[in-house]
Amino acid sequence: QDEYKPDKDLSEVDLKNAIRVHHALATKASDYSKKSNVLKLKTADWRVFLFQAPSKEDMLSWILRINLVAAIFSAPAFPAAICSMKKFCRPLLPSSMTKLCQEEQLRSHENKMKQIADELAEHKLHPVEKSLKSKEAEEYRLKEHYLIFE
Repeated sequence: QDEYKPDKDLSEVDLKNAIRVHHALATKASDYSKKSNVLKLKTADWRVFLFQAPSKEDMLSWILRINLVAAIFSAPAFPAAICSMKKFCRPLLPSSMTKLCQEEQLRSHENKMKQIADELAEHKLHPVEKSLKSKEAEEYRLKEHYLIFE
């Protein structure tokens, strides 16, 4: 709501409250009906932000521009850490510029989508008992939540 002033230095509070867009995805907030022209931004750390644009055209423009910048600053993920305890770990998402061209990045995302879908299907083939409150059940739920989000 505040007016942007390019000559004004960013404060520590501004930097602390900045939203990191690497590995983020902006979409139309179709599940939100209180206001019109609302877009949803899901960040790499699983936060969700809603933004209202003045018009449908502006909303679509914002979505396009946010996703373009997010793609530029979304280098491919590093593999997840591996440990002997078979504990689920999310992969590390670097916030650096990608070295892939758009076509390579699209192919990379398509391959990742297929890999995640296969992994989710395999994960659901071996469910744990829902009544369990063990670490194993929590790990199963955490991994499933991650795979569905991805």
